[in-house]
Amino acid sequence: QSVGKGYKKEVAQKVWGFIEAFANYGFNKAHAASYAMIAYQTAYLKAQYPVEYMTALMSVESASSSINRDVKIAVAIETSKKMGIKIYPPDINSSDDDFKIEQDKDSLDGLAIRFGFNAIKHIGSQAIENILATRKIVGKFSSLTQFIHKTDSRKVNKTTLETLIKVGVMDKFGNRASMLENLDMIRQNTQQLSSEVEGQDSLFSDEGKSV
Repeated sequence: QSVGKGYKKEVAQKVWGFIEAFANYGFNKAHAASYAMIAYQTAYLKAQYPVEYMTALMSVESASSSINRDVKIAVAIETSKKMGIKIYPPDINSSDDDFKIEQDKDSLDGLAIRFGFNAIKHIGSQAIENILATRKIVGKFSSLTQFIHKTDSRKVNKTTLETLIKVGVMDKFGNRASMLENLDMIRQNTQQLSSEVEGQDSLFSDEGKSV
């Protein structure tokens, strides 16, 4: 009996049997083999290089756009602590965009992990780039006023500043409540100072050309 295009029913049933049998194990087996290899590799890295592995894991998760991002980072931090790895809080002069490794004799393998800017909510990539670029020029920030004066207010805006203060990034500069309370005044004074400096530069910019 023909079932179309010249093929007999028996042939069609036999071919379908091959497809059905493959569907029962073939696709899953390929995935199982791939995941088994990944599991083996990650388990090896976690066992042999625990601090480096957890640092990389948290950096990857912090760059993710997944809705579970924060939960996964929190779980990774808790796991790191249980492994004996110290987690340093974010710091304006020490943190980078990603999580990074720092020396600490009291942490696992003598290495601790510093919280990265990317993992902080409400801090955009442009703000992070500007902070790191400015820090490369000035060295280390010495005060909140200097930080505001040196960074680009269009990228590191008021919301960003408030977030940085609230999560403790600026703790070395003073009390969080005090910094938040005086933030508007500091920003206004800094903007006024910048305007005055720019005005002086413009006033004397052609001085050297006069005879």
